[in-house]
Amino acid sequence: MDKSGTKKLTYGMYTKIPNNQFGKVIAEYIWIDGTGISVRSKARTLNSKVEKLEDLPEWNFDGSSTGQAITEDSEVILKPVFYCLDPFRGGDNILVLAQCYKVNEQGQYIPVNTNFRHFATDIFEDVAAHKPWFGLEQEYTLFERMNATATQPLGWPLGGYPTAQGPYYCGVGTNICYGRIVMDLHYKACLAAKLEISGVNTENMPGQLEFQIGPCEGISAGDHMWIARYILGRITEDLGLGLSFHPKPVKGDWSGAGCHANFSTIEMREEGGYEHIMKAAETLGTKHIEHIELYGIGNEKRLHGAHETAHIDTFKIGVADRSASIRIPSQTKIDQKGYMEDRRPSSNVDPYIVSSILCSTILLEGKQVDQMTKHYRNWRKEILN
Repeated sequence: MDKSGTKKLTYGMYTKIPNNQFGKVIAEYIWIDGTGISVRSKARTLNSKVEKLEDLPEWNFDGSSTGQAITEDSEVILKPVFYCLDPFRGGDNILVLAQCYKVNEQGQYIPVNTNFRHFATDIFEDVAAHKPWFGLEQEYTLFERMNATATQPLGWPLGGYPTAQGPYYCGVGTNICYGRIVMDLHYKACLAAKLEISGVNTENMPGQLEFQIGPCEGISAGDHMWIARYILGRITEDLGLGLSFHPKPVKGDWSGAGCHANFSTIEMREEGGYEHIMKAAETLGTKHIEHIELYGIGNEKRLHGAHETAHIDTFKIGVADRSASIRIPSQTKIDQKGYMEDRRPSSNVDPYIVSSILCSTILLEGKQVDQMTKHYRNWRKEILN
């Protein structure tokens, strides 16, 4: 057995050691770093089982090491907002999702560069009566390894290309399906964590896969998605594989990666809902440019009018049409109620942004997104500089 295999075997043995015989619990705190797509985490010991969110203490980290603070004022506060079971450590151990804040001289909490959940919270509070549901379809690409020169997706021949797209989507078999072990391990781990994961499948490009989060109501869609992304990162880490959420991971005649957002309100799900759905879809068209700006970095490389996408400069509504910006499922039209699918968001989109801006545009006439958009633009300037 090679060193890597020995290392994994040894790690597996250590994960089986119980830690809560005396009431101790390991809490893995997770947060979004300055890139807006990568997550960081660190663990701490709690003296008792966590029964409610309020049991979790605030914590802090060195923001100068994550692109979220300067060295001279590096402390960033972690404020827990969601927790679930830890599928890796098991028992009463938990994963904790936290928002990131700086504290100013007046003691006020100021959201750091990638804390878009802070702004989404007010929007979701204002639309709570409409009971917005989301189903998010997260596509991702696996690589043989991840380093500065990694360009080979999982299963691709070294220095070459596989057979053209066609047999890979939901495919089965050697030379067709790559990464099923990752997909299935991730699926089971998310279920063990009690996340709302509803399915998985392989995608059009070999080495590209997808999982779906939802249905979730309100801000919980973003909470579950970020933890699911973290779990996927941990699994690929243990298997020695690279993971990418880039919307166009391979140049050329290959599909990009998106995070389609399925959306409905209680009005859309009840009798006569189709009228609400079509009105909402048309309203989204009036704010197409504003949505595209917030729908992910590098999305223009993916939305080029081919590979089941509408061109980034075009807004189109269609029934059962995967070349549309907004797809209306066939069953929705038949039932005259249901949901719509926004196919524009990229795979690296922040789920808090896409879910809250859909609610704002459709239900609040675009209100309360100005602060989030300003925050987003300031963050983008940080990245470009």
